[in-house]
Amino acid sequence: MIDTRQSPPQSACRRLPPWLKKPLAHEGKTGAVATAISAGALHTVCREAKCPNRSECFSRGTATFLVMGTTCTRSCRFCGVARGEPQLLDVDEPRRVCEAAESMGLTHAVVTSVTRDDLADGGAAHFASIIRLFRSRLPNVTVEVLVPDFQGSAEALDIVLGAGPDVFNHNIETVPRLYPFVRPQASYRQSLEILAKASRYGVKLRIKSGIMVGLGETAREVLDTLHDIRVAGCNLVTIGQYLQPSEDQMPVVEFVSPDRFEWYRDQALALGFSHAKAGPFVRSSYLAEEMVQGRRS
Repeated sequence: MIDTRQSPPQSACRRLPPWLKKPLAHEGKTGAVATAISAGALHTVCREAKCPNRSECFSRGTATFLVMGTTCTRSCRFCGVARGEPQLLDVDEPRRVCEAAESMGLTHAVVTSVTRDDLADGGAAHFASIIRLFRSRLPNVTVEVLVPDFQGSAEALDIVLGAGPDVFNHNIETVPRLYPFVRPQASYRQSLEILAKASRYGVKLRIKSGIMVGLGETAREVLDTLHDIRVAGCNLVTIGQYLQPSEDQMPVVEFVSPDRFEWYRDQALALGFSHAKAGPFVRSSYLAEEMVQGRRS
């Protein structure tokens, strides 16, 4: 039994433990993915956020599309995506995303974006355009959108949900106590409300969220956060290890053990989540198709 009263150490971790030393992925379909992304002048969160799984995912022929540019209007302390003044919105991007997904032979497409607080709708209409194109051109491909908080706009949320995604994903990211340090321009309660509003939209819509650990949270706080997002109507959850993308982001406080991750997964399923993934390399879009296909772990 894990003592949920114990807090992780508050000093930064420097050396990776053995379970975080990932072997290099074989070449596989990496070339085909790179060609599709390059041909469409597209971006992936895999590369922009320096995801540790990018080689594996590319070799398997999958990638998570990053739309609306590569510059974020916020400065979350965990994220490796560039921040500053964003690019103009590319209205032809939805078509190119759809064509890239087709050329890659995807059966499940995951689309996310930088946060665009400079846009009146936060980019909601752009997400909706992408979803509608998939519905018309690739009806057999399931679509998952991983969206920002749209500054809590119910109108923006309705635009995205009205387009009919199969999975609506919005990451809670961390426990409420750490929000001022980790996500200073976001609100824990606002993110919970986004998940709750989405869960009331339609019975067939799957609601997903993700949590990073290793930022200084306690196990009790993780369980409380899992409870909060479950009550909000979330039925899919991912729990992964935070890894510092570069020296510009906050350091890792704790490397969580595989046993602790397994315990988190068991606790999530006990809370009523239909599917839960937890592990050192789990990310919100990592092996996302497995959740759609009904695998429980």
